[in-house]
Amino acid sequence: MTIHIGAKPGDIAETVLMPGDPYRAKWAAETFLTDAVCINEVRGMLGYTGMWNGNRVTIQGSGMGMPSMSIYANELIKDYDVQTLIRIGSCGGMQDRTKVRDVVLAMTACSSGTPSDTIFRELNYAPVADFGLLQAAHAAATKRGTPTHVGSIYSSDTFYAERTDLTEQMIRHGVLAVEMEAAELYILAARYKRRALAVMTVSDHIITGEALPSDQRERSFGDMVEIALEAAFA
Repeated sequence: MTIHIGAKPGDIAETVLMPGDPYRAKWAAETFLTDAVCINEVRGMLGYTGMWNGNRVTIQGSGMGMPSMSIYANELIKDYDVQTLIRIGSCGGMQDRTKVRDVVLAMTACSSGTPSDTIFRELNYAPVADFGLLQAAHAAATKRGTPTHVGSIYSSDTFYAERTDLTEQMIRHGVLAVEMEAAELYILAARYKRRALAVMTVSDHIITGEALPSDQRERSFGDMVEIALEAAFA
């Protein structure tokens, strides 16, 4: 048991999927896992452990933003010895080719700041995904026929950003999408020699303004969850 996770030793699997929304963790566990048991309710950040195709897996909410992701990823790694951490969540498309409902696999995640900045000081560290997970996720997406994009994303520390000039430069330089957690997850995975990947569904689009209706999100997010699970146990 840690400050933010009430699970007992052994309650959490070596592989953890991390949606930001705790209720999405509940939905994913009930939809994709068998024998799922709730192992965390501290602060309402739900976590479940169950089985998928004979493999033990935990789905634990991470909250919104890199500081929250940092708290949960640190505790999962240092206190529960988690080896594989895969972010599953939504993102905003930033290129014409990244359509709503498409899946984005983050090869690397740029940011304007992370909780780890005090460690790196003047260094602009480039956090990247685990290549094995990335390769397996791409193979799983291709097999499913899911429209998928691999490349750079932007992990923002603000939801209501007002830097249109920065957005323009990211679009110009091919950044696929924006979200709020992956960069810090990748940094922590590198620090502690663990595997990490972000698999995301484009739920809205920065350029076109299109957004996925709430009643269609679960169906669209299902591909993302299954791709993450197949990648984790490839």
